[in-house]
Amino acid sequence: MVIPSLIECKRDGGELPPGTWAALVRAYAAEEIPDYQMAALLMAVVWRGLTDAELTELTAAMLASGDRLRFDGWEVPRVDKHSTGGVGDKTSLLLAPMLASCGAAVPMMSGRGLGHTGGTLDKLESIPGFSTRLSLADAMTQVRRLGCALFGQTPEIAPVDRRLYALRDVTGTVPSVPLIAASIMSKKLAEGLNALVLDVKAGSGAFLPAEADALTLAQTMIALGESSGVRTVALVTAMDRPLGHACGNALEVEECILALRGEGPHDLLEVTLALGAEMLAAAGLERDASAARTRLLNTITSGAASRKFAEIIEAQGGNPAIVDDPAALPQAEASAVYVAPARGRIAAVHPKAVGLGVNAMGGGRTRVEDQVDSSVGFVITARPGDTVEAGQPLATIYARDAAGLEAGEAALSEAIVIGGDAPAPRPLVSHRVTRNGIEVLPYRP
Repeated sequence: MVIPSLIECKRDGGELPPGTWAALVRAYAAEEIPDYQMAALLMAVVWRGLTDAELTELTAAMLASGDRLRFDGWEVPRVDKHSTGGVGDKTSLLLAPMLASCGAAVPMMSGRGLGHTGGTLDKLESIPGFSTRLSLADAMTQVRRLGCALFGQTPEIAPVDRRLYALRDVTGTVPSVPLIAASIMSKKLAEGLNALVLDVKAGSGAFLPAEADALTLAQTMIALGESSGVRTVALVTAMDRPLGHACGNALEVEECILALRGEGPHDLLEVTLALGAEMLAAAGLERDASAARTRLLNTITSGAASRKFAEIIEAQGGNPAIVDDPAALPQAEASAVYVAPARGRIAAVHPKAVGLGVNAMGGGRTRVEDQVDSSVGFVITARPGDTVEAGQPLATIYARDAAGLEAGEAALSEAIVIGGDAPAPRPLVSHRVTRNGIEVLPYRP
């Protein structure tokens, strides 16, 4: 293969010949293609896209680059959820123990922070001792025993995607429908699932802010899933403001612990229940959405979900005591209250500015090798539409030093806009997408 010619072909809007993407994936896995050439090809895809045939071939090649979880002969329904990424998006940590408590098996393989968004693995690793590095065999054993495992890509699963994921993060090639779809589905199809529910974000803090692009991505991933025999459903959810109050790894884990006690923010609970109801239905465990919500809420009120979360934490080497005492999580060295600079109506809380602020304080990555400070972040109580007085607390900044507090304050001054016109917030869950089409859902703020 002459790689520069392939880059030029895609740059100019051409379609690579059949078999080329599979050969590219094999060559990249063998380290016969350097990162700089692959990054150039990825950028060409960002600008020019992929045909359906190219996308199917790329996804299959990424999946075939490794092994997969196998649950042959096991009749327990296996279901997972995947989010396209957001700020304060912590529903995975709630859904995994809740669904496992309902009798589903949840082999939840997740990723790290990407761009301005947080990552489930980074959140989990803020729990003292928690290991997300399970082998394929260990993950399968734990799923059979506890109904759930929370882990990252093992070296055996879609290893090419692992490298491309990190490369995209630092080369500005994240916002692409085909690249996002291939990355997500190559991993999810390796989990041995019967069903998959996708949480596709739309709004200013999403990788694909436009609603039309979110719907296109949903349909693209559904087609890949259904063609592989996995029942796939998507919900389009709001990311024009952070989800919940906490933004930052340990802070988000603490908010999840509170939510599992029934003490979490309204918006976080609503999105979690909507996704969880779809997961129960897709797994064949419930037919009625109302019954599914009731069953999920019962895992909270009975304490079953909290107990399951503690079991999972202990099984993966973590300290289960955090479920009773979140103070055992990493604590920031410094904190400060951010107050409203003037009286007025909050027009917006921009999630991207919040996420970049967490990164600036050390809570995310700008380079592949960066270490994450899990203690830093924000707890933001301000919401679009609120009327506030000058000096009223809007958020708390958690940082490792005075410089971090200054960076956090600068981020919040950009993120929280008081006064001026602003569009109405997006509905928390706006659309339901299946292989049969797109359904607009009733408005729920």
